[in-house]
Amino acid sequence: MRKSFVLVGLILSIFFFSGCKRKSSQQVFQKEDRVAKEMFQGVWMNEGEENVAFRVKGDTVYYADSVSLPAYFQIFHDTLILHGVSDVKYTIVKQAPHLFVFANQNGDQVRLVKSEDPNDLALFEEIQSHRPAVLNQNRTIKRDTVIMGSNGKYHCYVQVNPTTYKVIKPSYNDDGMEVGNAYYDNIVHLSIYKGAQRLFSKDFRKQDFANEISAQFLKVSILSDLLFSKIDAEGIHYTASIATPDEPSSYQVDVCVTENGKLKMQVK
Repeated sequence: MRKSFVLVGLILSIFFFSGCKRKSSQQVFQKEDRVAKEMFQGVWMNEGEENVAFRVKGDTVYYADSVSLPAYFQIFHDTLILHGVSDVKYTIVKQAPHLFVFANQNGDQVRLVKSEDPNDLALFEEIQSHRPAVLNQNRTIKRDTVIMGSNGKYHCYVQVNPTTYKVIKPSYNDDGMEVGNAYYDNIVHLSIYKGAQRLFSKDFRKQDFANEISAQFLKVSILSDLLFSKIDAEGIHYTASIATPDEPSSYQVDVCVTENGKLKMQVK
């Protein structure tokens, strides 16, 4: 019996020390390279060009435009990790106090040199102090339309309202780095009256089109507008535009309000 207790204790000790060793090795592996991170500080520009790529300050990469969102970063061994729209890893090919070479997501090597020009630093300070809220129409749009149909006259009212609902769309800059561009979504109100009777009233959000458009597209798109299309026997038709900002891709959805105020929608 005593031998059994000794054997069990020995096995538990092996597991305990093995677990501690494994945990310790993981902690060492996950430790950031503080020297590389300190060397990465400053304003960087493309070698042989006058294009400023980004500024590194503290734990953050700031890009040289007012649309791309800053990104938190880490450096582990020979890997730069940017935590933006998604976590993206870039292999560091070479790093020196005034040189940084990395492989972008296409496998191309990007060579950056540190800028000593105070005007480049002033550029980033100017961008940060005058950074716009985020791109969208950024204004309320109102439209009144009088429509004549076979059953009488209709008064239609549309209002496009900018919101604070932020949409982050991933894209790639000239260096092949993934950046997140921020936009604000809209809520579009539609009211339809027949004389003094309110036939239909609704605030449309892009989520209202989830049955017509894939969730993946909706995630990076905004509800851009709602425009009158036609009136026929089926009802009053509007076209809702759900678009990806700064890209030609979009969905045009037919929004039809029937004579009895029912709503029907389908992709055009």
